[in-house]
Amino acid sequence: MTWSELFPLGDSGPMPDPTMVAFYSGATGIECLVAGLFFLRFWRRTGERLFIAFAFAFWLLGANAALPSLLGRPAQMHGEVYLLRLAAFLLIILAIVGKNLKGRRRP
Repeated sequence: MTWSELFPLGDSGPMPDPTMVAFYSGATGIECLVAGLFFLRFWRRTGERLFIAFAFAFWLLGANAALPSLLGRPAQMHGEVYLLRLAAFLLIILAIVGKNLKGRRRP
């Protein structure tokens, strides 16, 4: 049984232009890649694990944006792509919690 059989698509109105969807997905992917590179630069300067976690999280979000267009099907047909978004947000949450717990341990 496939994802689309479990959750069939209803009438969602007019379909967007595939060219525009690919353009915006690519733009979002590039923006996330650049944001990740900025956090990587901050990590290299400071050595803070928070920055490297943010870099990886943004790269996962960029992959989440670009993969549906690269696969040639809407994101609704690839529910597993959303696991990348979940992993990115969990990474951000764990990095922030780790940073806050590390700050409390110091006298």
